[in-house]
Order: sequence, then C-alpha cells, then structure tokens
Amino acid sequence: MGGRFVLRASGDQYSFSLKAAGNHEISLTGERYTAKASALKGIAAIRESAAVDERYDRRTARDGSAYFVLRAANHQVLGTSEMCSSPARRESGIAAVKAPAPAAVVDDETRG
Repeated sequence: MGGRFVLRASGDQYSFSLKAAGNHEISLTGERYTAKASALKGIAAIRESAAVDERYDRRTARDGSAYFVLRAANHQVLGTSEMCSSPARRESGIAAVKAPAPAAVVDDETRG
C-alpha cells in the first residue's frame, strides 16, 4: 500500500500532509489554504510534481538540519519536509514523496 494524504481543517484553514506507507511518518506538509478545493488542487499539484527531481529544493536550516521544499511547475511552494538529521536522510525523505505521492489516497478528515 502506498502513502496517503491526510486533509484536515482547523477553523477556516485547510491543510494536508503526505504520510509514508508502513511507518506513517509525515514525508511532506502542504501549505495552508482558505478553501478545501484549493487544498485538493495543492494535492493534485504534488501528485504532478513529485516525480520531477528538479522540483525539489534541497536546503539546510541555520542549525544545520537538512530539509527540502517541493515546488510546482510555476515555482510556487507546494510543501515542505520535516527537518532531517543529515543530507542522506533528506534524500530518503524525497524518495518517500516521489514514490507514493502520484497514487496516494486522500483521507479527508474534514468530513464530520
């Protein structure tokens, strides 16, 4: 089984994260949106961009932690990873987005 997008609502904001299969750790956290439809479009954009290596900005935080940002074709930020202990872990995180994202199911936790 692949990963899954978890869509949540908090007040008037919608957010989602991509969780890895197996360990269910968060691989990527999406931007915040004011409309559910926009959040779903963000998920669709991640599905389209996930396999394209050039869309990943590999970065280092001030404290030396490695992380990455996934961008859309128009260069807008789609999501950001958790902080990683090393560049190798960052690459593992990118792989954890690339493989499952295109077919990941959406768990819509906004329905009540």
